[in-house]
Amino acid sequence: MQLLLGFLLALLIAFLAYKAHSLNKSGAVAAAFTGTIIFGVGGLSWAILLLTFFITSSALSRAFKKRKAKLEEKFSKGHERDAGQVFGNGGIATFFAALHYFYPNEPWVWIGFAASLAAVNADTWATELGVLNPNPPRMITNLTKVVEKGTSGGISLIGTLASLTGSALIGILAASLYGTADPVSVFFIVTLGGLAGSLFDSLLGGTVQAMYFCPTDQKETEKHPLHTCGTETVHIRGWTWLDNDLVNFSCGAFGVVVALIIAML
Repeated sequence: MQLLLGFLLALLIAFLAYKAHSLNKSGAVAAAFTGTIIFGVGGLSWAILLLTFFITSSALSRAFKKRKAKLEEKFSKGHERDAGQVFGNGGIATFFAALHYFYPNEPWVWIGFAASLAAVNADTWATELGVLNPNPPRMITNLTKVVEKGTSGGISLIGTLASLTGSALIGILAASLYGTADPVSVFFIVTLGGLAGSLFDSLLGGTVQAMYFCPTDQKETEKHPLHTCGTETVHIRGWTWLDNDLVNFSCGAFGVVVALIIAML
């Protein structure tokens, strides 16, 4: 019965998100699938964490839209999430929700689930709010190198603080919704794991993520094969198979690894 209710809730949310243009068709199908597992197996507490990530990230992607419009040429996709983005951001969380069915009383499963969402939430908040920084960011691999706003691997003080805030939000909910005698430890473990995942995302973006160049606009971009202007983009660095969706997936995975290591220590 809980799985059925989870499916119906996930279907409803995916439909509403599709109508609100937060998801495209493939994204809605993927969200219905991941939501069914998380809502149906995990239950209310797990659903709250997932919805917090989805609602806040969707809201932030629409906020300050005019100020961020000129940066859209940098990013591979728009604010309508497709299946790749849904699985990239929610795949790790879905895996841990499924593990909860087999290990219902293991705290590390909850920690892994929460840390993965804290990481992708931190990364989203950093991306959406970091571009509003009045000063240009600096490359994470070389903090003296100033880069254009929206450049993969670029970090700023505001973006890092936004990342920490986004991670802490999930950390607070994870600590308060999980029955434990030590909620403070859960908060710090999840928050630090999420922040670490976000920084790892930036590191991948500045080193091995596939990046392209538009000869017409003379701009570096994630878009491929065509830039916003319609010109075919040229690969300039990174691994061609490592796109932004896989980087997001790695962000969540790294956040989990760091959180579980801290928990064991």
